[in-house]
Amino acid sequence: MSRESNFIAALRALAPHPAARGLADDCAVLDVGGETLVMTHDMMVEGVHWLPDQDPADVAWKIVATNLSDLAAKGAEPIGVLLGYMLGADDARFVEGLAEALTAFDVPLLGGDTVSGSGGGQAVGLTALGRATCRPVPSRSGARPGDIVWITGPIGAAMLGFEALRDGDATADTTAFRRPVPRLAEGRALAPLASAMMDISDGLLLDATRLAQASEVTLALESAQVLVPASLPPARRMEAMTWGDDYELLAILPAGVQPPCPAHRIGMVTPSGKFPLLVDGAPPAGRIGYEHGNVPS
Repeated sequence: MSRESNFIAALRALAPHPAARGLADDCAVLDVGGETLVMTHDMMVEGVHWLPDQDPADVAWKIVATNLSDLAAKGAEPIGVLLGYMLGADDARFVEGLAEALTAFDVPLLGGDTVSGSGGGQAVGLTALGRATCRPVPSRSGARPGDIVWITGPIGAAMLGFEALRDGDATADTTAFRRPVPRLAEGRALAPLASAMMDISDGLLLDATRLAQASEVTLALESAQVLVPASLPPARRMEAMTWGDDYELLAILPAGVQPPCPAHRIGMVTPSGKFPLLVDGAPPAGRIGYEHGNVPS
């Protein structure tokens, strides 16, 4: 178990409110009057989530996009964001990228906080607020045996983009890593139909495992059905399924229900067994996704 998992487990005792969903979901979901608010907060750190010499405008775009991806997993409509920002080497360029992201996703900046630091890498955080577009708001815990597993797009482009950016390959398309696009429209379309849903920012296999555990089922995936970029070597398919930074949606729909947006069937839900996740009939071996502070088992 990772340090991150241990820490979150310790926090659960402090989060008994139903809106927290046991700290086991993408977002908090809070009923206020006649509205249901959907709230999320993500952080990014230099050297972990972006390269030290990367364009700060890309960092700004990505911190907005990653948070909105959590809202997309709930089918929520964004209503505003709050920024937590550590002053960096080019704050003006960060503001330019922030403006581009806010305009692209039609979401306002409502406030936040700014700090400075000395030594170490820069860190940024963002809280995104949304309005539920359907009730109940999808969670990770509603999948049932017989349901079908769908994904809204290919995975692996962010991994290839990161490698090209790291290696200085100016000819490669690095957009998927630098400027991901949250599947907001797809989330709103899927939410009324989904038994369960989440985004796959930490890797398809890890996030599928989390959904299976929350739903107390087993997800049986077929690796050949998972779309990957044409440029990805076949031998790296499993690596792409564990790398992360793919802001697609993993949606569980009842059998016979077709997704109302582009999506690809990659498996099915089976009764809970010895393992929460099977890939081509067997539990995946080794690292299955990204977790902060991994502790060797």
